[in-house]
Amino acid sequence: MRKKHILNLVACLFTTIACLSQQPLYQQTSEVNNLMVQYDADRGSLNRFYFVENAPERRERMVTVVTHYLKQLQQLNYDKLPTGSRVDYILFKRNLDEQLRLLDVEKKENARLTSWFPFAAGIYEIEKIRRRGAQPDARLWATSMRTITANINSLSNSLAKDTTITINLIRRAQGTVRGLRAALKSVNEFYAGYDPAYTWWLPEPFKQLDTALAAYAQLWQQKGKAAPGGKDDGSGIIGYPIGKEELIRQLQLEFIPYTPEELIGIANKEFAWCDAEMLKASQEMGFGKDWKKALEKVKNTYVPPGKQPETIMKLYNESVAILKKHDLITIPPVAEETWRMIMMTPERQLVNPFFTGGEVLSISYPTNTMEDDDKMMSMRGNNPHFSRATVHHELIAGHHLQGFMNNRYKAYRNFNTPFWIEGWALYWEMILWDQHFPQSPEDRIGMLFWRMHRCARIIFSLNYHLGKWTPQQCIDFLVDRVGHERANAEGEVRRSFVGSYSPLYQLAYMIGGLQFYALKKDLVDSGKMTLKQYHDAVMHENAMPVSMVRAIVTDQPLPVDYSAEWKFYK
Repeated sequence: MRKKHILNLVACLFTTIACLSQQPLYQQTSEVNNLMVQYDADRGSLNRFYFVENAPERRERMVTVVTHYLKQLQQLNYDKLPTGSRVDYILFKRNLDEQLRLLDVEKKENARLTSWFPFAAGIYEIEKIRRRGAQPDARLWATSMRTITANINSLSNSLAKDTTITINLIRRAQGTVRGLRAALKSVNEFYAGYDPAYTWWLPEPFKQLDTALAAYAQLWQQKGKAAPGGKDDGSGIIGYPIGKEELIRQLQLEFIPYTPEELIGIANKEFAWCDAEMLKASQEMGFGKDWKKALEKVKNTYVPPGKQPETIMKLYNESVAILKKHDLITIPPVAEETWRMIMMTPERQLVNPFFTGGEVLSISYPTNTMEDDDKMMSMRGNNPHFSRATVHHELIAGHHLQGFMNNRYKAYRNFNTPFWIEGWALYWEMILWDQHFPQSPEDRIGMLFWRMHRCARIIFSLNYHLGKWTPQQCIDFLVDRVGHERANAEGEVRRSFVGSYSPLYQLAYMIGGLQFYALKKDLVDSGKMTLKQYHDAVMHENAMPVSMVRAIVTDQPLPVDYSAEWKFYK
């Protein structure tokens, strides 16, 4: 009886495990999962410990850890991995290879800056002693800091006269100065007031050195404004085009098998569709072919100050209602419950003239501190018909739902890319257009304005980085071709070339959206999946290049050396 009882328990256990394996908890893993999680944890620990930016010790340690995990990854039997795990392998290896490349670039650039930072090793050594709390030779440190201060002051005079340093080296130097100041700050905060000798000898030498480094940082910042290749064309926006070769390299990393010129061609074709639809709406409104007059009428439907939050809420409710009516995607109740609103600051509105989203919806609308012209441009640019195109982009089923699901499915994946993030949100603008979400010609013009804007982003950002357009030409293009308010166009171009966005970010909206739309045609229009099945499948795989989403949902056999091949635009 006892043996039979044990056998029954074992059978029950295996049944339970089999059932559990179908639950979402067990959908979180792949054969590459453990390596990725451990690498992220190790890298985080090392970055916190070796926190001094551009320090040789940090760089060498990071090379070691990346190389270690690359070897671990290559020990897996790739040929026996299922498709999802192969995707993890390919993308993880891509990221590790890119980290090694960036560390090598850092090493080479720092080598070219040695003459401007001969004193750096002395500061790095002081910070290294501090880590484990060794008592300093305070008098020696004071002498060293005074010597370094004099060295920096001497170098500053020479640096001010040098006009040959490239922007990449200037940016590297700026990071190096930040790292040195952070190292010194950590030393001073640790010892000052606690160690008697340090407190006796170092306060004034530390203050003088930190002041010299701050001035050195300011000088490098000024060099950045006057670096070769960058100039103000009258727009006040100074950027640095990356060139065709680097654009293609970055596109290959995202598995986009098109040249910049081909992508501009795609944008122009999409623009032509928008133009035709815009003329239809303009004619329905009684403006004939003068779509700019129709657009002007739409802009003047703005709501008064104080009314924008409830307008956004109304549009949100309408968009979620149509998602539920047509059963387009699973919407977890907690996702609906937990997004929230804030008001965008006037400073941030200079580079983000339109509301942004995610778990936090940041509403862009005039404040009392703005000039009257800026207030009007903000209200006109955020009218209800324009906002109809973007409220679902920012919330559900766009950015908020993306973030919500990323935290719950395949959470170990760290392959964030704008082609997935922005492409998915833009795709929903296309889907809701197909579902007749715009209720009037004014609504269609509002949604078409944004679709034209996405086309324009491809054209102006690529032409800029190819060295063909200036920032002012980009601004004029947005005003003349899309119908932007000038202040909003300036903010758009400023954040594209001066902010923290990658060179591919602006083109990723439309191109990523077209990738998702092409995949929808292959899977849904062919009858292989329903819209809901397709949308849920995407949300369950987390962020990655869209070609890799395609590989997983179609169970595509991927070679270990897979490269961009999917020509998604027909």
